[in-house]
Amino acid sequence: MTKLGHSCVRLQKDDRTIVIDPGGLTPQGDAIAGAEAVLITHEHFDHYAAERLRKALVDDPRLTVYTCRAVAADLSDLGDRVRTVGEGDALTIAGFEVAVAGQRHEVVHPDVPPVENIGFLIDGEVFHPGDAFTVLEAPTLLVPGQAPWMKAPEMIEYLRAVAPRRAFAVHDGLLNDAGLGLLDGQLAGEGERQKAEFRRLRPGESVDVP
Repeated sequence: MTKLGHSCVRLQKDDRTIVIDPGGLTPQGDAIAGAEAVLITHEHFDHYAAERLRKALVDDPRLTVYTCRAVAADLSDLGDRVRTVGEGDALTIAGFEVAVAGQRHEVVHPDVPPVENIGFLIDGEVFHPGDAFTVLEAPTLLVPGQAPWMKAPEMIEYLRAVAPRRAFAVHDGLLNDAGLGLLDGQLAGEGERQKAEFRRLRPGESVDVP
């Protein structure tokens, strides 16, 4: 698993690749190139970059997108290359077993209803919740590290609710160096408390997961 920036990760197994949430805060580069599928948790720009994804679909005719209803509707002209999925779905995507969990984004503003948000559990191991605190059993959690919709205590509460063996912080693209240092300290402290590996993945950093 490689973090590509902000909330985007690339997962590779047996020479097959999927990418989750290559949005507007992820460096352009080769985030999608070579992937068989892109999974999008929700419609916000930092998770879903429409024109970038459209170009990738043109460049690679085998590429397929799996996403929530709002994003699928935005890409409806692409036909069956875009698949709508929702909570409770379980399917095989590019050799990975993917379970879908979650329904709504966390509250961003008291006057704005939350958009749809789905999370993806990959091979029963790695859970990417998107922008939600969806609780399920996941040995490896991609925990949101910072966002306008969350406070640090909520991140800690989420880590305690899921109690994963490993948690890697993503969703940190709006933080400067001082904020990243603070996040590192919070993760280290909670990891020590839970006797687990909690830390932030740097952009471009890869880790092996069981």
